Order: sequence, then structure tokens, then C-alpha cells
Amino acid sequence: MHDATPLPPDLDACHGLIVEQAQTLAEMQQSREQLSQQIEELQLTITKLLQRLAGHRSERVIDDPNQLKLSFGDDPAAQDALADAAAEAEKIVQEYTVRRVINKQRAPRSETFPQHLPRYEVLADAADDQKRCPEHGERKLIGYDTTERLEFQRPQLRVRVTKYPKYVCPQQPECGVAQAPRPTALVEGDRYDPSIAAEIITAKYGYHLPFYRQQDWFAGSGWTPSRSTLLNILSAAAWVLRPLADYYRQLLSGSGGLGCDETRVTLIMPPVIPPIDPLNPRSRRIHEVLSAAQAKGDKSLQARMWAYRAFDLPVNVFDFTVSRHRDGPDEVLHNFTGKLMADCWSGFQKIELRSDARIVRGACWSHARRKVFEGRSSHPQHAAVLLAMIRQLYDIEDRGKPLAPEDRRGMRAHESRPVLDRIRAYIDSDAVARVLPKSVFAEALSYLRNHWDALGVFVSDGRMPIDNNDVEQLMKQVALGRKNWLFLGSLEAGARAATLLTLVSTAVRNDLDVWAYLHDALQQLLAGSTNYHSLRADIWKQSHPEAVRSYRADERRDAVDRQRFRRARRRLLSQAQATKR
Repeated sequence: MHDATPLPPDLDACHGLIVEQAQTLAEMQQSREQLSQQIEELQLTITKLLQRLAGHRSERVIDDPNQLKLSFGDDPAAQDALADAAAEAEKIVQEYTVRRVINKQRAPRSETFPQHLPRYEVLADAADDQKRCPEHGERKLIGYDTTERLEFQRPQLRVRVTKYPKYVCPQQPECGVAQAPRPTALVEGDRYDPSIAAEIITAKYGYHLPFYRQQDWFAGSGWTPSRSTLLNILSAAAWVLRPLADYYRQLLSGSGGLGCDETRVTLIMPPVIPPIDPLNPRSRRIHEVLSAAQAKGDKSLQARMWAYRAFDLPVNVFDFTVSRHRDGPDEVLHNFTGKLMADCWSGFQKIELRSDARIVRGACWSHARRKVFEGRSSHPQHAAVLLAMIRQLYDIEDRGKPLAPEDRRGMRAHESRPVLDRIRAYIDSDAVARVLPKSVFAEALSYLRNHWDALGVFVSDGRMPIDNNDVEQLMKQVALGRKNWLFLGSLEAGARAATLLTLVSTAVRNDLDVWAYLHDALQQLLAGSTNYHSLRADIWKQSHPEAVRSYRADERRDAVDRQRFRRARRRLLSQAQATKR
């Protein structure tokens, strides 16, 4: 134990020592507070990382009985809105209940197989003791009991042999040979029908099967192609389909609203970096990115696949770039005028600024809600209040889904706008002023404040969704494939993947049989058709009802009905609890 410091003999020196010790204590206290804050922030970071690593991915919030409910006071507008919401919720619950009862009362689902399936008969052989009675002799046949059993046969491949007759003038060689013209072939020699290409594309980008698995698939039908053969057929088909994909891209400019998102794809470094092409606006960026990767000795780099989803047209468009630089979406959106729903990446903000008000960016409330949800562990009460108000926004959206865009816009202006005003008042209030500035919840508050104008854009346009979830779902189509085909082998492969993903994703969005749509599109394009409007998926399906997967629309409708019913029942319970108080 150290000896205590001796006190100086005079009073002034004692005062100086006391002041010095007081300053030291103040500095130690300040340092302790800073360390405590750092420990708390690190603990929040650890909790967040553990939640991402092993926690539940769902952002569902269970109501806490101890949590105080929001009170809107005696505001007549708020009370009228609550009354209308309760009445609407009761109507939804009644309609869903009646529909569910009717469905239960319907006749049981028929297990008969579709009549268009081919059938063949097999006579079951009876034993002799069943045909002949020991006492009465030969038995009489009085009829048959019939059963049906569904069988599966592997897809059958067949080779079409086309004979082109040749005609000549006898003894007149100068006339030459006359022969019927041959149609445009998909590949040289016309060895592969468009149906083969449609199957390869559907398997890779619809069912996410890489080429080595497709080899086994085709081998089961008697043909074992090499991977290079599959790639050559795919490449030829992509070249034929490219004008149709470009047509879809042009449609984006005429759409009043778009959603956009991107995800990573691994690109293998090309052996030779392509030179800068002055006619290609992306050539310089490609050259810069690849040169930088080559200088670092990288064998691959993280490129990007972008998805654009139109609000008022059932069209999805994909685009490939070598980096996340804004020049990719800037080029795609060059002639676009309208609302753009995207995340709060700085590149989108710069695109909005450079557009001279031609593009108005909207921010995603799903992103905002997720940030508040992640910060609930440090400030549960504040997070609960914000999550409850955000839930109100989604409840309004739920009731507005069946409405026309103009009616939905009116509902948002009447009901959503006051909720947004309450959220803004809360995040600016003294109640959250003491939140740690570097905590996760403080980041959520900063996100809300910094992007507040963009978060409110959806109120002014009934076509615009409240979040970007529909576009983020498109990223799964890339991610699932990425786990199977792993990487893109070249720049051409990236552009080719974007072309084919555009067609496959748009067909899926319109509930089409992808193979049937691609097969017909290839046949028409190879025949020289340039009527891309008739090949637009939503137009094409009108003349091909047999290729429409109607059960997909039924599944979505049932899912929406169940979700609306759950939310409506929750609103009624909340209203009942508020009435009891």
C-alpha cells in the first residue's frame, strides 16, 4: 500500500493540491462515463451481431400487456379515422368468416385426374380359382371395378428429320438446283429446336439448375450434352431474345413509378481487360474497375445485378454492372420521369439531384422499421411507440390495397399523413433527447430524420408502395441461382444473365408457364417478328390462357385475405381494449 501524499505546510499550497485533486477526480469521472458508454455501445453491437448470426429473422412484435397504448386525445379527425378503421376491420372479419364457412361447406375436392391426360387400360389378370367355382363351374363376368393411378415418364426427346426436295431441269445444268428456303436457325446447322433452348433457360433461371445438373436431367431422357453445348445453345437464345429484353427496358421509361434494388454476383476476372469503347457509356467504368482488380491481383470481383420493378406495368427488368457505382442505374433511368422507390444509398440520392426534379426518390418504410426494431433492446419503450405508429401506417396500407390508385392516395392523405405527423413529432420531442448518440436506436432516429421527406413521398402517389419489399423479393431469384451456378464467367455472361432473368422474372410475375412463353417468343423472333408488344408477357397471356398458372394467383389472393383478416382482427381487439379503458 502506498503512503499518502504529505500535505504541504502552507494554506495556499493545500488549496492548490485540493484543486488539482478535484480536477483529477473530474477527469476520472468523465473517463469512467466515456468507458461506460463505450461498453454499452459495444454490448449493443455484440447483441446485434448475435441476433444476425443466430437470432430470429422475423420482425414480428408481440404486444406487451404492460406497454401503454397510444393516445390521440380528443382530436375529432383521429377519432373519426379510428372509427372508420374499426368499421372497416369488422367488415373484413365478417367477409373473411363468411367466405371461410362457404368454402368449408363446398363439396370435397375431386381427386379425379385431369381429363386431358392420356390414358391406357390394363386388364388385371384373375387366377383360375377366381374364374371357376369348385361347386358351380365357370363364373360369369358381370363388369369391372376401375381405378386410376397416375404414372410419371421422363421427358421424351425426339429428332425431327426434315427433307428439303431438290429440283433441276433435266439436261440443263445452267438452271441450277431449286429448293425451298430454310428457316432461320437458332444455331448453325439447325441442330437444336427452340424448345431445347427454352428448357435450358427455364432450368437455369427458373429452377436454378446449373449446367452440370442439366446434363443429368437430359441424360435421363437419352441425350447427354456437354456443358459447352448447353452454353452455346443458351448464348444463341439470349442473342435472339435480347431485342425483347431491350423492349422491356424501354417500357420502364414510360412507367410512372419504379422500384429498384441490387445484389452481389461474383465475376471471374477476364484474362484480357477490354479496351475503352467510346460508343459504350459503360466501357470506361468497366475498364477502371477491372484494371484496379487486376492491379491488386484479384482473381474475381463483386459485380452487381440490379432489378427494376414497374409499379403500373407487370414488368421486371434486370441489369448487370461491374460495380455499385451509380452510372448503371443512371443510364437505365436516363429517360425515366416519375417516382423511384429505393433504399437510401447515396447513389440514388445523387441520381435524384442530377435529374432536375425529373425523378422523385421515395424511401422504404420497411428499412426504417427494421432499424427501429433492431434498436428496441436498448430503448424498448421508445421503440415500442414508433413500431406501433409504423404498424398503423401498414394497417392503412392493408385497407387501401383493394382500392384504385386515386382512392388509395386520398386515404393516405386523410389517414396516413396524420400518423406521419405524429411520428415526426415524437422523434423530435424531448422524450428521445437523452438517447445515447451512438446507440442502435439513435441510428434509427437519424435514419428517420435524414430521410424524412423521402419516407413521405408514397402519400402523394397511390401507385407507389409504402416499401420496397416487392423488389427485394426479386433479389431471391438472383440469390437462389447464385448459390447454384456460383459465379459469372465473363462480362458477356453477366449481360446474358440480365437478359434472360428479365424474361423469366417477368413471365413469373405474370403467372406464366416460363417454358411455353420462351418457346413461343423464340419461334416468333426467329421467324423475323418485331411485334414486341404482342410478346409482352401480360399481352401474350391473353391469347394463351392454357399457359397461365391460375393457381398462383389463387395462392396470393388467399395469402392476402389471411393477412388482412389477422390485421383486421387485431385492430378490433385493440379498439375493444381501448373502449374498456
